[in-house]
Amino acid sequence: MCGIVGFVGKQQAAPLLLDGLSKLEYRGYDSAGIAVYDKEQDAIDVVKAKGRLQALRDLTGDGQSVKGCIGIGHTRWATHGEPSVVNSHPHFNKDKSVCIVHNGIIENYQPLKEKMQSRGMEFISQTDTEVVVHMLEHYYSGDPLSAIIKVMHRVKGSYALGVMFKEHPGELYAVRKDSPLIIGVSEEGNFIASDVPAILKHTRNVYFIDNLEIAKLTETSVEFFNEDAEPIEKELTTVKWDIEAAEKGGYEHFMLKEIYEQPKVVADTINPRIEQGQIVLKELNMSDEEIQALKRIYIIGCGSAYHVGMAVKYMIEQIARIPVDVDLASEFRYRNPIMEPDSLAIIISQSGETADSLAALREIQSRGIKVLGVVNVVGSSIAREADNVLYTWAGPEIAVATTKAYSAQLAACYLLGIHFAKVRGQIDDKTYQSMVEELQALPDKIQSILGDKERIQWFASKYSAAKDMFFIGRGQDYATAMEGSLKLKEISYIHSEAYAAGELKHGSISLIEDGTLSVAIATQPDLYEKMVSNIVEVRSRGSFVFALTTEGNYSMEDTSDFTVYVPKTLSCFSTSLSVIPLQLFGYYVSVAKGCDVDKPRNLAKSVTVE
Repeated sequence: MCGIVGFVGKQQAAPLLLDGLSKLEYRGYDSAGIAVYDKEQDAIDVVKAKGRLQALRDLTGDGQSVKGCIGIGHTRWATHGEPSVVNSHPHFNKDKSVCIVHNGIIENYQPLKEKMQSRGMEFISQTDTEVVVHMLEHYYSGDPLSAIIKVMHRVKGSYALGVMFKEHPGELYAVRKDSPLIIGVSEEGNFIASDVPAILKHTRNVYFIDNLEIAKLTETSVEFFNEDAEPIEKELTTVKWDIEAAEKGGYEHFMLKEIYEQPKVVADTINPRIEQGQIVLKELNMSDEEIQALKRIYIIGCGSAYHVGMAVKYMIEQIARIPVDVDLASEFRYRNPIMEPDSLAIIISQSGETADSLAALREIQSRGIKVLGVVNVVGSSIAREADNVLYTWAGPEIAVATTKAYSAQLAACYLLGIHFAKVRGQIDDKTYQSMVEELQALPDKIQSILGDKERIQWFASKYSAAKDMFFIGRGQDYATAMEGSLKLKEISYIHSEAYAAGELKHGSISLIEDGTLSVAIATQPDLYEKMVSNIVEVRSRGSFVFALTTEGNYSMEDTSDFTVYVPKTLSCFSTSLSVIPLQLFGYYVSVAKGCDVDKPRNLAKSVTVE
């Protein structure tokens, strides 16, 4: 959740740290700070500010007033202690001989804090992080690596750490357990960072640190050690994202840019896996016999990834006839699930670092079930720990509210569903070919929806002052309703709920009153007439209805107040098209309200703590 950047090299560190932190703003934060070792003063200079990164830029003259070629920076998302200068990172001991930045949560910080206080250590913040600083000071006797390892053996929880010792002014240390951290290597020096965009401007050559590993960086070298201080050899990876992919490219917001990138990312996810009209999933690493023997599929995710799972459940059960369970990762990991042998678990995560999803993966593997990761970030924790990985190739997604990664995840799972259906003999060759062709047609159909955004923009501006909205749908449209509702609430702060339309009369219809906006999704042919009845239900109670349906269903205009049409496709692919107008609707409502679209309050892009 928090953002970490560190640098050691030939250039002044502070401007590089600030630039890197600006690329991590999407992760969510409430304060920021940097610490730089000044060789002339033989001191670590720490500058921190509450609020946006611009406040830190103003304090440091865009970094020019903070001298030194080694430093660490941090954007904090408060967990322990309120947002404040004192609680913000970097944290340091009394004489600033040890300085750290931290992402994660130290679960046993309270007893450790009491132990350090009994030894005379003085604490000034409310954070769990500060205890690590004092422990490093306590265990340090000239060897930074030894002190770091002793602390690792005593703390519980998750952490990514950037550490500087004043007595070792040319060395920067990085430590990781569960929270993401990478090392970037360049000619100008070496970097640590929470995520690739922070260093993409300077290098595409990175090392991925695994759990319980330590990295020692100097201007010209990077060394890795395990928790027994034994050296480790690691492979350098080249990140294929380009700088432009992490920039706005003339769009007002990253979210709008990423909405418009969806035709490309869906095509990029689908097309390389279709050869001469056949789906080829080499990454799956499952024989036809294993697929035919599948008894059940478990799909686990959080937020929008969970909604992908809900949509895909309908699709896989419909065409492949495999039972599918969909779980929220945060619930799955604690409910002691019963898992059938000969099953497959699919973990969906854009970042590949989602803490609850990663914990679920480990729980599943401990029970002997194979795990497939559907992940966007190459080299992420889920990508490395899953048995196999189906990458979505969406490129960097910067806006907190996911759009293109969601669409790419859907596309990847569609490939799986069709492949499973064919191998299990549930669809014939003709149906298989028509599904593959329709899948390849999705990018153009998404593009056609984006070309007709003006009506949605106009309608969104009319309803930007709404207090409550309801999204309703049946079958796969209910899964789409859940995602549409989430998009609206997370970026516009309007209360919104999604309901299975058939459940309205079982309680929730009592919330409908004059002027309430209901967004009704009706793209499933077998359920269309039932949805029309539900629309009549809510409209008769005073609701204003925004209907989203398929081209050809023009009689919907007699039932709804405002109608948006999407191109026809196979019903099992409908979410890929119907979600686009809902993304645009949420975006334009947020813009009309003047909200911070890319960085909504209280939210972070990558949720790396519970």
